Amino acid sequence: MTDLFTAPPRNQEDPAFPEPRSSRRAQRRRRRSRNGRSVVVLLIALVLVGGAGYAVWLNLESLTGLSNPLASKDFPGPGGDQVDVEIPEGATGTAMGEALYDAGVVASVSAFTAAFEANPDSVLIRPGTHTMLEEMPASDAVALLVKNDTVDLQLTIPEGYTADQIVARAVQVSGLPAEDFQAALEDPAEIGLPDQADGKVEGWLYPDTYTLEPDATAAGLLSEMVERTKGVLEEKGVSSKQWQAVLTKASLVEREGLHSDDKPKIARAIENRLDDDMRLEIDASLAYGAGKPGTELTRADRDNTENPYNTYRHSGLPPGPIASPGEVSIDAVLNPTPGDWKFWVTVNLDTGETKFAEDFEAHQRNVQELREWEAANG
Repeated sequence: MTDLFTAPPRNQEDPAFPEPRSSRRAQRRRRRSRNGRSVVVLLIALVLVGGAGYAVWLNLESLTGLSNPLASKDFPGPGGDQVDVEIPEGATGTAMGEALYDAGVVASVSAFTAAFEANPDSVLIRPGTHTMLEEMPASDAVALLVKNDTVDLQLTIPEGYTADQIVARAVQVSGLPAEDFQAALEDPAEIGLPDQADGKVEGWLYPDTYTLEPDATAAGLLSEMVERTKGVLEEKGVSSKQWQAVLTKASLVEREGLHSDDKPKIARAIENRLDDDMRLEIDASLAYGAGKPGTELTRADRDNTENPYNTYRHSGLPPGPIASPGEVSIDAVLNPTPGDWKFWVTVNLDTGETKFAEDFEAHQRNVQELREWEAANG
């Protein structure tokens, strides 16, 4: 029993030169592990001796000079070196305390949970990586977590995503309810959607990286995306009356062109077709209206006149954008490459190589090249 109450020996090799902080930190964690095992043994022993043992337990500090393991140890502060601590999604106060204790931030889990319960703002603590200090008072640790001193939570929207894909990613990354996004989408004025969008957000959620603030809302996030789109168009000198048309064309370019160099040529081919009153016959538009991938389109899909996005059956532009175009695609529409192309086809689906043609005969040769590639790589 005596060994249970013996404090770990101090460094006796050279007391004139204290250990470096990193060594002391590692030693402190080893001591915590050993002390934890000792407490388990002590608990078993006290259960065996019953009431007498309980009295000894309560008077442990006065009898041995050691602090009572049942008491909530706390650091006096103000704290030392910085350390990053990961707070998992849905973590309880106890789970947070354990993570902080393991990182050397708080002296005990119980001190942290007590401070956590005493702070009404503790419910605001967000999951993520928090930058803390070693050896902090538990109340200070809770206060710092409440301030959300976390690594910035960011939402990245790739070019060419549809509104449904963007909302799904925003829900996943932000943790905000899908119902909140749906409610915001049903109120176009709240998110700043212009009248020309006709209440449809498709194409207006600008692809970019957004920093999510602690008080972010679904409506606020969607509004920021819409405002970013407006800002880009204004910076490029696009008349507000042309916003919808530019976004619609740019969305077609975005979904049809894989390489940046091809996009201004696709934009030119689209303009040439529109100038000659030719149907655009763009698979990406047809697929969007059919609600399926372009690789799954059928002859019946092409013959379906009820699909307003079926550019094989309807002349002119589709009713609106089919995705959110990026800056490269917008620039391609505003500055298309000079040329007489009216046809384009991707002849290598692995590399995205695209060939352009001015007439149908040359286009058919390019299509045959695609068929040969498909046969060789099917």
